[in-house]
Amino acid sequence: MNTNSLETVTFGKASSGLDMPDTALAMLDEQGTVVGWTQAAEHFIGHSAECVVGRSAALVLPLFGERQSTSDFVKHCRAQNGWSGTTAVRHRDGRVIEACLRITMLRGLAGAVRWFVSMVDTGTLSGDTMSSLVSGPLLGRAPIGVAVRDLQLRCVFVNDVMAEHDGIPCDKRLGRRLTEVVPGPRSEAVEAMTQQVLQSGTTKVHEYRTWMPEGKGRGYPLAASFHCLQGAGGESLGVCLVSANLAKSRLARERLAVVGEAEARLGGTLDVMQISQELADLAVPLLADFVAVDLEQSTSSGDLSAVRAAPAGEHHPTLRRAGQASIHAGVPESPWMRGGPVAVPQASPFSAVRSTGRSHLEPNLDRAPGTWLDQVPAIGEKIRSYGVHSLMAVPIRAQNALLGVVLFLRTEDPTPFHEGDLLLAEELVKRAVRALDNARRYAREQTAALTLQRNLLPRRLRGGTAVETASRYLPADVEHGVGGDWFDVIPLSAARVALVVGDVVGHGLHAAATMGTLRAAVRTLADLELPPAELLSRLDNTIQRLVEEEDAEPADGTTAVVGATCLYAVYDPATRVCTMARAGHPPPAIIDPQGRVAFPDLPTGAPLGLGLGLGDPFESMELELPEGSLIAFYTDGLVESRDHDIDDGMNSLGAALAEPDRALEDLCDLATESFLEQTSCDDATLLLVRTCSLDTDRAATWTLPSDECASRTARQLAASQLHAWGLDALADSTKLIVSELVTNAVRHGTGTVTLCLKEHNALTCEVSDTSICVPQLRSAGITDENGRGLFLVAQLSHRWGSRPASKGKVVWAEQELPGSSGTRSRPLQAA
Repeated sequence: MNTNSLETVTFGKASSGLDMPDTALAMLDEQGTVVGWTQAAEHFIGHSAECVVGRSAALVLPLFGERQSTSDFVKHCRAQNGWSGTTAVRHRDGRVIEACLRITMLRGLAGAVRWFVSMVDTGTLSGDTMSSLVSGPLLGRAPIGVAVRDLQLRCVFVNDVMAEHDGIPCDKRLGRRLTEVVPGPRSEAVEAMTQQVLQSGTTKVHEYRTWMPEGKGRGYPLAASFHCLQGAGGESLGVCLVSANLAKSRLARERLAVVGEAEARLGGTLDVMQISQELADLAVPLLADFVAVDLEQSTSSGDLSAVRAAPAGEHHPTLRRAGQASIHAGVPESPWMRGGPVAVPQASPFSAVRSTGRSHLEPNLDRAPGTWLDQVPAIGEKIRSYGVHSLMAVPIRAQNALLGVVLFLRTEDPTPFHEGDLLLAEELVKRAVRALDNARRYAREQTAALTLQRNLLPRRLRGGTAVETASRYLPADVEHGVGGDWFDVIPLSAARVALVVGDVVGHGLHAAATMGTLRAAVRTLADLELPPAELLSRLDNTIQRLVEEEDAEPADGTTAVVGATCLYAVYDPATRVCTMARAGHPPPAIIDPQGRVAFPDLPTGAPLGLGLGLGDPFESMELELPEGSLIAFYTDGLVESRDHDIDDGMNSLGAALAEPDRALEDLCDLATESFLEQTSCDDATLLLVRTCSLDTDRAATWTLPSDECASRTARQLAASQLHAWGLDALADSTKLIVSELVTNAVRHGTGTVTLCLKEHNALTCEVSDTSICVPQLRSAGITDENGRGLFLVAQLSHRWGSRPASKGKVVWAEQELPGSSGTRSRPLQAA
C-alpha cells in the first residue's frame, strides 16, 4: 500500500472479534446448503467449517426446517430478494440463541445465485466500534453492500446495493478485480487489505473508512468489514466485504432508538384514537413528512368479524381517520378530518394493502399510474398541490385481523422512500400493533360487558299502581371498565312492589355476569314473597355457593372474589308501608312531599358473599310514607369520588332531589349532572320511585268466623263488593276462588279468617289464616273427594301464591280485569 493510498483510505486497527460483538457470516447456495463459513460464525454457533459446509442450513437455522420447507423458504427469499428478522439459532451444545438474521441475495456470472447470511446475537449489541456500525444497519435493516471475491481477488458475487456505495455497476464488477475496473490508489489499498485477510485465513475484522464520490465533489463516509470465507477443510475460499453508509447508519440508529421508545409511549393508554395519534406523531418528521393512521370502524369496539383481509374486488369495511401528523401546521395535506370516514379508491394501493395484508412501497409517485389518483379528486389534488413524491402504505395486522392501514408520505424531504424505510416503518407499526391489539381486546371485553349488563337490566320498569319510576345507569369511563350495578322493580301480589338496587364487586365481564346471576336470583326469591331480611339471607347463601364452586374449580387457576351490596324493599300501597333491609349498601334517600330529605338509619348488614354474617345478619325496618313520597335508590358510584367522600355525595344527591313535585326524568338528570362532569372509576345507578296509595274505596276487608258458614258468607260479601265496583263479569269466578280459599283456611287453620279484595290494575283476592303450612297444588285421583280446590283456583286466576304473614300466612289469587290482555282469567258459571 503506498502513501497516496493512505491519503484516501484510513484503516482501523485489526480486532480479534472476540472482544466485540462480531457479525457471524455464512454463504449458502441456491438450495440452502452451506458453501462458505467464517470463524466468527464458529465462535457464535460452535460449529466449525468442517461440520457445517456441505450441509443444509437447517442444521443451525430451524427457520429453514425440513427439505420441503427449505425449498419453500428459498422460493420465498427469492421472491422477496431476501429475508430479515429475529429468529432462533441452534448452538452446537443444544442451546437456542436469539439472533438478528439477515439473508441477502447475491448474483454472480451466468445468473448464479448465492445467499449471504449474517447473524448477530441480540444480547451483544452495544458499543461504538466500527463493527457495531456495520452490525447496526444489519439490525436496522438499512441497505448494505455485499461483495465476494475469490482467491484471485476477482468479484464472483455481489448485490445491487454495492453499486450504490461505490458507483461500479454489477455487470462491470463481476469476474474482475477492483483495480481492473477502477485503477488507482484507492482500489490498490482495498485490494491490499483483501489480500491480507485472505492470506491470514482468520476472521479478524479489518475496517476502513473512506469518502466515496457523490456527485460534484461531495461524498459520504463508508464503513466496511472484511471476512475470510472457509470451505469444508478449513481452507480459504475467498473474502466477503460488507459495506454500510455511516450517515445512514447513524440515522438508522436514531430511528431505532425512537422505535425502542415507541412501545412504552404507545402502551400507556387503552384508547385506540390516542394510540393512533401517538404513532403518527412519532413518525413525523422521523420517517415521513405526513403520516395518517386509518383504522377499521370496528377496531374501537373490539369486533373481529369485519376486519379480516378481503380479496380484491370484495367489499371492505369503512376506514376512519384515527390519527394524522404533518410537518405543516394544521395538517393541510389531509382531505379528511381526524375521526371521520375515509374514502378509499378501489384501484389504489390502499385497497391492495387491505386485500393482501402486505405493505406497499411507491418510491416515485410521478411514475405511478394516474388512474387511482384520479378516482378520488380530493386525493389527487392534495398530492399534486403539496408535492407528494413518495409513498408507503403499511397494514396494521394483529394475528389474522387487519386493524387498518398507516400511510407515510414525503413532500419536503427529496429522498424517495426505499426498502430500508419501509422495513423501519413496519417495525414502528409493529410496536403500535401491540398497543392497538391490547386496546381492541380491552374494548371488546368492555363492549361485551356493557352489552351484557344493559341486556340484563330491565328495559321497562313496571311499578303498577304502587309507584311511579325512573332510572339512570351510567357506566364508568371505559378506562376503568364496566361494573356490576343493577336495579329492578318487581311486581308482587296485592299491588305491592319490590324495589332492588345492588352493586357487584369488580368490573368487566365477570362482574356483569355475576350481576345477571344475582338479579335472576332476586327475582326468583321475590316470587316466594319473602320479607326483605329473609330474602337477603337466602341471597347471601346463593353467593356463598357460587364462591365455593369457584374455589373448587377455578376457571383460570385463581380464585375469583364474589361479593356484592344490595338494598331490597317492599312497598304496599294499601298501607303505604315500605319495608327495607340492606346488605352493606348505602341507605336510600327519602324526600317527603314538602321536600324534606332524610336518609333512614337502616341496619347496615354485611355485604353479600363475604361470609361476615353471623346468625341473622340482616334486619328489616318498616317506614310509613306519605303518598307522593320520593325514594332514591343508588349505588356508591353516584355519591362517592376522588374529590369528595360519600357523605358529601349523599348530601348533594339529597339537595338535587329536594323538589319532589318535578317530573322524575328531570330529577334523574339533576341528580346525575355532577357524575357526568367528573371522571369516575365506578358505575353509577339511580332508581327514583314516587309512591302512590291505594284508595280506601278500592279495597275491602272482612273478618270471618272459622266455621262451616264462612265460605258462604265470603261468597256473598265478594259478590256484593264486585257489584259495587262494576266488576259483575268476575263475580262467578271470584266466588269460586273465595269459596275454595276460605274453605282451606277453615279446614287447616285455627282462629278467625280474613278476606280482602283489592282492585288495582288487577283484582286480588287474599285470604289470611293462622296456619304456617304452605298450600301445595296437587293432582287428585278419580275417587278422591278432596284436593281439587287449588287446581280450580289456578285455572280461574291469572296467577296465585302465598306469602308468610306475622301471624300465619296469606293465600292470594289474582285475576285480570275485563278488557285487559290475558287468557287465563276467564269467568265461569257456577254449577
